[in-house]
Amino acid sequence: MVAAGGGEASRSRRLSGVRPVPRVSRLCSALILALALPAAHAAALPAPLDQPYAGTLTLAVDLADAPKKIFRVAETIPVTPGALTLYYPKWIPGEHAPSGPIQNVAGLVISANGKQLAWRRDLREMYAIHLDVPAGVSQLDLAFQFLSPGDGGEFGASASSTPKLVDVEFNQVAFYPAGHYTRQITVAPSVTLPAGWKFGSALEVASQSGATTQFKPVTFNNLVDSPLIAGAHFNRVDLDPGAEVPVHLNVVGDGADDVKLTDKQLAGQRAMVQQTLKLFGAHHYGHYDFLLTLSDHTGHFGLEHHQSSDDRLPANFFTDDTMHMLAASLMPHEYVHSWNGKFRRPADLWTPTFNEPMQDDLLWVYEGLTDYWCGVLTSRAGLWSAAQYRDSLASIAAAMAHRTGRGWRSLQDTADAAPLTYFGGGGWINWRRGTDFYPEGQLLWLDVDTQIRELSHGKHSLDDFARAFYGQDNGSYVTKTYTFDDVVGTLNQVQPYDWARFLRQRLDYTGTELPEHGIERGGWKLVYTDQPNDMDKAMEKVRHGVNLGYSLGLSAGSNGQIYDVQWDGPAFKAGLVPGLGIVAVNGKDYSPDALKDAVTAAKGANAPIELLVKNVDTYSTYRVDYHDGLKYPHLVRASGKDLIGDIATARK
Repeated sequence: MVAAGGGEASRSRRLSGVRPVPRVSRLCSALILALALPAAHAAALPAPLDQPYAGTLTLAVDLADAPKKIFRVAETIPVTPGALTLYYPKWIPGEHAPSGPIQNVAGLVISANGKQLAWRRDLREMYAIHLDVPAGVSQLDLAFQFLSPGDGGEFGASASSTPKLVDVEFNQVAFYPAGHYTRQITVAPSVTLPAGWKFGSALEVASQSGATTQFKPVTFNNLVDSPLIAGAHFNRVDLDPGAEVPVHLNVVGDGADDVKLTDKQLAGQRAMVQQTLKLFGAHHYGHYDFLLTLSDHTGHFGLEHHQSSDDRLPANFFTDDTMHMLAASLMPHEYVHSWNGKFRRPADLWTPTFNEPMQDDLLWVYEGLTDYWCGVLTSRAGLWSAAQYRDSLASIAAAMAHRTGRGWRSLQDTADAAPLTYFGGGGWINWRRGTDFYPEGQLLWLDVDTQIRELSHGKHSLDDFARAFYGQDNGSYVTKTYTFDDVVGTLNQVQPYDWARFLRQRLDYTGTELPEHGIERGGWKLVYTDQPNDMDKAMEKVRHGVNLGYSLGLSAGSNGQIYDVQWDGPAFKAGLVPGLGIVAVNGKDYSPDALKDAVTAAKGANAPIELLVKNVDTYSTYRVDYHDGLKYPHLVRASGKDLIGDIATARK
């Protein structure tokens, strides 16, 4: 370390024969410097207390410049003089990773009584800032901007505004005082919109004046749990007409035609709500609002909340039948989360504030079981046909059966490591594995469901577990936590069995075989033909690419970029890896169809498939020795009862 006084001066002293500073002196100097830091730097982060925070915070979010991707924020925080730590939310429920987008906060100025105060970021917890509140100060005034990302992305890294709409996640635009449970901090929020824009949110309106809406005060955790969408093109429809507890679909889009549902689509969404309520037999919200954003210029994902869901899909969701079919399960997934994830939550995923780490070991319940029911409910509601539901299962089963990474990594570890994998890089997904607790979670819970049905001779099913585990305390949305033992205990109430062993055998398994057998027990089997099923065909159409993972051993885009390569598959053995670009196939220009034609032509032949491939600025020819033709997954009937058909049938 160069001592204070400048590098050149220090070097000249060393070169002139001056003895170096002894180690003890350097240590003492470091100690003196540390002691000289403001008290806020050395202060420990305060432990949260479950007691009310004095006073009410106010939060005013000005979205007039949202079309320019600038959200302007003014916040007031009641305080008392002395050292203070403020947090920016870091661990956002449902995102399962420390993903709070603090990097997009700019221009933060904190003042009191008209004077700007100095603040310093904590050097170990970068989502905390420290400052000293002067004597005589009872309120801090914060002013800053949230600069929305430019395009695409997921969660906090997602673009959330266009010239015609905006999505607001309130964790992105608010700080809160450390030392208190967030449920004990009250905040009064308001939002100012561009002229003429309308909004949807689970927040309840207190008053409106011009373009500004003042909402009723809520606890800070409920504020974060209540996003808002707004736009120039807005549509709101009732999904449960006449119900005492209302459910609405709020839609914003970049075009007026994008936000309109057909009568058939509306009937499907209403049926989905009814089938979900029949499944659980109770609700855990005072009202529920789907918040659906349809745009090609924002990220595409869903994020659950207790009384709403933040659902973002391509602009043509309602106007293109293929896209509607592919994405039909998103809203059912997020709706189920009101019960599974928000009302009932794994104990390790409940935290008193948004800055304690969450532990994801039960995501195979939180997300996996939700994903199972979302497919089931999409079918029961008629948003998918029974055949489309089976195609979805076939595609999932094939993908998971080809997870070469199962040889070293268990399904349980994909949940444990979720904070690392949610925002991990692409490529080698079959070998590295990613968030497999979603798709393989579907297979796991299908295994459970069919096992219950078989053991009980059709008297019981996973629907009974749904009512027992989530159907309690009707109307309450106070979170109830659970553990692995609670899940096992409720399964045993529904149908006695060694469920702990059953689950652990599948969760902890490493090897080459798919450990779940619900498809076979459900009366079907997975086979491969040279024709894609409807789901795979639609996926290739929407993504403009080709998935030959089960044959040639790779997937690629319309431009030839290789997305993934099956570890130890034919393409891998030929030397291909993700990230390379296919330029030509057997001497002709690359296209997805040209690649499929080459695979078809090579069936039963001897000559390898020749691919001209670009790696940065280098061109090479790779020869793939594969001759078994195209392979796409399908389910076909086997012996026994059609339990999968029973599972997918609407409840009366």
